[in-house]
Amino acid sequence: MNAGTPAAGPVHEALAVLRLVDHHCHGAVVDDLDRPGFESLITEGEAWPGSGISPFDSPVGVAVRRHCAPVLDLPRHAPADDYLARRAELGAREVNRRFLAAAGADVFCVDTGYAPDRVTTPAELARAAGPDAVAYEVVRLESVAEAVVAEGAGPGEYGAAVLEAAQQAVRRPGVVAVKSVAAYRTGFDLDPARPSPAEVTRAAARATGTGRRLDDPVLVRHLLWTAVDLGLPLQLHTGFGDNDIRLHRVDPARLTDWLHLTAGTIPVLLLHCWPFQRQAAYLATVFEQVYLDVGLALHYVGPARARAVLAEALEITPFRKLLYSSDAYGVAEFHHLGAVAFRQGLAGLLRDRVDADEMDLGDALRIAQWTGRDNAQRVYGITGAATTPERRVAGHSRPERHARSENP
Repeated sequence: MNAGTPAAGPVHEALAVLRLVDHHCHGAVVDDLDRPGFESLITEGEAWPGSGISPFDSPVGVAVRRHCAPVLDLPRHAPADDYLARRAELGAREVNRRFLAAAGADVFCVDTGYAPDRVTTPAELARAAGPDAVAYEVVRLESVAEAVVAEGAGPGEYGAAVLEAAQQAVRRPGVVAVKSVAAYRTGFDLDPARPSPAEVTRAAARATGTGRRLDDPVLVRHLLWTAVDLGLPLQLHTGFGDNDIRLHRVDPARLTDWLHLTAGTIPVLLLHCWPFQRQAAYLATVFEQVYLDVGLALHYVGPARARAVLAEALEITPFRKLLYSSDAYGVAEFHHLGAVAFRQGLAGLLRDRVDADEMDLGDALRIAQWTGRDNAQRVYGITGAATTPERRVAGHSRPERHARSENP
């Protein structure tokens, strides 16, 4: 496994070989990419043809050339043209195989609700990662609700139909969590209370037949409470995203009142968080059900700054509350680069705390194991590729049948 840099002490060595659980990611594009296609997938902004501004000339572009080029048998810092030529020479299947294997993850929790491109299914993603890898599915609730509207459910039927459709979706083999993109649809300036059936009916009457995505605040709030009823862990996008986000509205601290109301129900996993990782850390410190990651941010800041982001995320966070994710989508480089940034950033942070005698080596090694793997296994009730997982809901555990998902 290419961990990006040589090991530098026992913490680096432990993280370099740790098989990660990537608790939130998407599929990799299965078609070959030209330069515009590749550049469009390595930015959360737009590719701006004719502007003279390339995503290669950004922190993430430099990190790709530094840390991903060697996986393609290129020298570090290979020029962008050479990088893309080698990628085209190998072809998408081989490129995906190399980067997914190099990431060193053997469990993936895959959001299948976003796929504007042809991407790998969870099963295909796992096969590319190696013979011992397994993928589970994360169901996106907005996609479920929009399908219910598209199928013609009337306003009075909407609430019950969404719950039934969501219950069917989470019964699929391999589903371990649900996700909401409320951040994109409304932000978190929402009434925290559960909407009444009458409120849901009135809101559904406004939304039904519009042909637009679900962005009514009442219906978005209804989905958050539907997640509570489903009893599975809920992933919530917070912070950094594309220009559809209104960043000031997606500070996870805005969820505080809702978290009070839902205490004791389901785990809530705050995804990405940047630049609000400190607010997320506060929530994880004061609410038992709250967990966080800084996925997505890590490959955009690159390994050079990953440690700084992780340091802020871990300033006050209980060590059993931080998880690893890549949030990779489209280019398999991001599955690998997210892992490199996480390993290097966390190893440097923990090493310095050991060197300063702020923790002992045993603590550092446990935190590395917890954050990279064990915390996710505990929250989702998954114990790895070779065993049958359990779901633990609201303090209870029950065995469930899961398999590699065939179902972003």
